[in-house]
Amino acid sequence: MGEEGTEGTVHLLCLAASSGVPLFCRSSRGGAPARQQLPFSVIGSLNGVHMFGQNLEVQLSSAKTEDTTVVWKSFHDSITLIVLSSEEGTSELRLERLLQMVFGAMVLLVGLEELTNIRNVERLKKELRASYRLIDSFLGDSELIGDLTQCVDCVVPPEGSLLQEALSGFAEAAGTAFVSLVVSGRVVAATESWWRLGMPEAVLLPWLVGSLPPQAARDYPVYLPHGSPTLLERWWQPLLDPLRACLPLGSRALPAGFPLHTDILGLLLLHLELKRCLFTVEPSGDQEPSSEQRRRLFRSFYTLVTATHFPPEAGQPEEKAEEVVHRAQVPRACYLVSGAEEPGTGWRLVALQLGPRRLLLLLSAQSPTHGLRGLATHTLHALTPLL
Repeated sequence: MGEEGTEGTVHLLCLAASSGVPLFCRSSRGGAPARQQLPFSVIGSLNGVHMFGQNLEVQLSSAKTEDTTVVWKSFHDSITLIVLSSEEGTSELRLERLLQMVFGAMVLLVGLEELTNIRNVERLKKELRASYRLIDSFLGDSELIGDLTQCVDCVVPPEGSLLQEALSGFAEAAGTAFVSLVVSGRVVAATESWWRLGMPEAVLLPWLVGSLPPQAARDYPVYLPHGSPTLLERWWQPLLDPLRACLPLGSRALPAGFPLHTDILGLLLLHLELKRCLFTVEPSGDQEPSSEQRRRLFRSFYTLVTATHFPPEAGQPEEKAEEVVHRAQVPRACYLVSGAEEPGTGWRLVALQLGPRRLLLLLSAQSPTHGLRGLATHTLHALTPLL
């Protein structure tokens, strides 16, 4: 199943739980879509062993071979999702959350009723094609990280209060409580009701907008000749410059000129109660490692600290009662150093949690190990007013 090298392959299978009929299969290699498909015999075996366990009242959730990790998950006793990954450093946590996002995407674009009450398999296969682009974006090398953190990717605009005021006024005038302003899949501003959307809707909606190509058909706002001929101009014409200033924020997330230590190569700030996050690998884009490598390092480190050191995020299904009781014993900071045997080489990764905020930093090799916690604490205090 596996592949040699760091560019592993990910296969995602979706089957009807009762019959085992495959509904679709999506694959990626090295973060890019791949046409390589699993043989039907392998698909049948993977589903068969899962069904065999269920018949014996044994829940098979994951397995590992020498080079491949497999995770199974059933939804509403109707849909079975299976993911196989030979990517280096893949964790069960990452794959479990991937399957949750995939099923959420299916519900978002097809509807829960169609998935839990399958009347016509062939028709469902055709309807599910509408979700392929969004699902493939989860398998690829995305600049977003909300699929893993289950927090909404956000940016901090330079004139946020003006945009928030205009957005709230526009939502009231349009007669809707759910409005958000999105740039490159990241939320710039949103109404209070939008922020109250649960998981995974709050993550899926901006991710869907960010995955659409410029040529995609979509709904456009219209001017009603009698009812509201000037609605959009009233709210957004005075704010064209602040809106344009949001465009370059996609990959940077932070306002231009925000002071960060020169050793910081990237950061991920999570607000675990608000379920929002700021993520950027652009503070020093001209240094090694590349942006793609930095994103992979963050995903791997986030998975490590979440699964091993820090407690699960509030409200996560994997959080057990005994884990809540023993939270006082959980560390609040940890770090990882690569290339320690050669001074001045490699990178440093540090994670710090204070209250509802968790900060992960990627630092250059010049950053001294003894100063990691102090730098992380100072950076978290500086970022706290933003999120």
